[in-house]
Amino acid sequence: MAKELPGYGTIDVPKDREVPFGAVTPAPVCVQNLFQTSNWRIVRPVKDDEKCTRCLICYLSCPDACWVYKEEEDVMEWINNFCKGCQICIQECPSGALTAVPELDFPDGVVRLDKPF
Repeated sequence: MAKELPGYGTIDVPKDREVPFGAVTPAPVCVQNLFQTSNWRIVRPVKDDEKCTRCLICYLSCPDACWVYKEEEDVMEWINNFCKGCQICIQECPSGALTAVPELDFPDGVVRLDKPF
């Protein structure tokens, strides 16, 4: 679809790249590892299952959609590939079920170096 833009001339946008009217774009249908952003996190949220009330505040407050509610199991699951460690979910949790734990406390911590500086 060719669009005439003042000062830019004509721009040809492929049909599969067009943005729908109103700039509403469809949600991705799968996890795209290209956008993995957890490599600078220094703390991660750890959930205490006994304190968690499944109020979904962590799900609603996370700017990176790192929390998923699994309805059939009635559990909140944390997706670590996209968590930046901003701690918003921890601060917003009304039941205190989330705590910040340093990445170096985990064997798969993301801030590990092969050799020191």
